[in-house]
Amino acid sequence: MTTLVKMPLFGNTFSPKKTPPRKSASLSNLHTLDRSTREIELGLEYGAPAMTMGGQSLKFEDGQWIAESGGNVSGKDVQRLKKRNLQLEEENNLLKLKIDLLLDMLSETTAESHLMEKELEEVKNHQRRAK
Repeated sequence: MTTLVKMPLFGNTFSPKKTPPRKSASLSNLHTLDRSTREIELGLEYGAPAMTMGGQSLKFEDGQWIAESGGNVSGKDVQRLKKRNLQLEEENNLLKLKIDLLLDMLSETTAESHLMEKELEEVKNHQRRAK
């Protein structure tokens, strides 16, 4: 009889090396400052997000980007653009209504045309039978 002997390939036990302790994640010394100095340096009130794009300053307030005064667009221009936008929306709605009306008229005319063609075919068939 043969006896099977198990020989471990890498040794009997698993013993990983211990990792060295981590260094501080931040190299900043702001955490060492006292509270009043931190408040002066960092501030508690960050304010609303703001950006400048195309020469226009924008500020994020109440979920919307609002143009700050002093930009290239005046209040009169904004009012004029809003009025023009409203006019264009009304014109667009009128044109949509006209398209719907024209489509209804086209459908009605097409249905009448098909009925007339059907009647014409019936008359022709009736005349052929009469001969």
